[in-house]
Amino acid sequence: MNTADLLARALKFEFLSMEEGVYLYHHATTPDLMYTANELRKIQVPHGKVTWQIDRNVNTTNVCIANCKFCNFFRRPGHEDSYITDIETYKRKIEETFKYGGDQLLLQGGHHPDLGLTFYVDLFKQLKELYPALKLHSLGPPEIAHVSKLEGMSHIDVLREMQAAGLDSLPGAGAEILNDRVRRLISKGKCGGKEWLDVMRAAHKLNLPTSATMMFGHVETIEERFEHLVWIRQVQSEKPEGHYGFTAFIPWPFQDDGTLLRKVRGITNNVTGDEYIRMIALSRIMLPNIKNIQASWLTVGKQVAQICLHAGANDFGSIMIEENVVSAAGAPHRFTAKGIQTAIAEAGFEPQLRNQKYEWREIPAAIEEQVINY
Repeated sequence: MNTADLLARALKFEFLSMEEGVYLYHHATTPDLMYTANELRKIQVPHGKVTWQIDRNVNTTNVCIANCKFCNFFRRPGHEDSYITDIETYKRKIEETFKYGGDQLLLQGGHHPDLGLTFYVDLFKQLKELYPALKLHSLGPPEIAHVSKLEGMSHIDVLREMQAAGLDSLPGAGAEILNDRVRRLISKGKCGGKEWLDVMRAAHKLNLPTSATMMFGHVETIEERFEHLVWIRQVQSEKPEGHYGFTAFIPWPFQDDGTLLRKVRGITNNVTGDEYIRMIALSRIMLPNIKNIQASWLTVGKQVAQICLHAGANDFGSIMIEENVVSAAGAPHRFTAKGIQTAIAEAGFEPQLRNQKYEWREIPAAIEEQVINY
């Protein structure tokens, strides 16, 4: 193997193997990876704009029995701080989201032992009856797997009922690293990697748009990172013709502040800016069948994310009017609608507001600027 041959093959949209990706990780220079990924981005996203979104992460519940060792957000059943969000809270947060120009809720919570399919179907229906224009980008494969187990139903039947009730798209939450050696160490209570992928296969059959993620920089090996990318790519290659499949891939580094992984195992986030930029570039190189690569400004900050736009990323994600889970582990960065557009422009690109399907949106005329106070 040599880097020049591998990068030349990547520019032809060839699928590189896990071993070839690992070789590039260890041997290719950052400028060479950035150049190759940027050329691929220009072919796949020829308009050259950088997309962004306005939505809000609202948590259905903080009760969870998965006991992930990187999560400071969850509470065990019966804990004095546990909650299930009530409809009045949803209404207040949705109306505020509309005021700030948003059109979507990213609804996620924990593996609540008592919340099954009926709870989510009723919630989705109620929210859509109250706000027909609202988009629901909700749950994730581990929660679908959890509900499927509670109900004794298949993934596709659970998803079909949720879709009929108003689910618009399925986030790529809970992927972490898909290898089960890693999952046993950091998220033993969640579904295994194969089941995560199978939930996404079911969603793709229903033409439910999804995204894929990777949280790296903790206990995984470099080989396991690239195995993860190859598995995501394989599922994307299986999607029915004309279906959305994975609309985007979003990698981000583990946030360690106050987590059990740090307290008990001494695992800290040692991902440098350079390494994150390289992983963004390698994501574009390894995933030629996923059009949109998103830079995680929330976890790496504005400047590193801006460089990622020259390393294969074409999307800046959402301003996230509210986000509680990753932030609870130390992610400090925040953007307003004006701030994210300024950051994109400073990097040399034209910002373009989008929806979850990567369709362009006009910025609402009456948009109110969010005041960041958290």
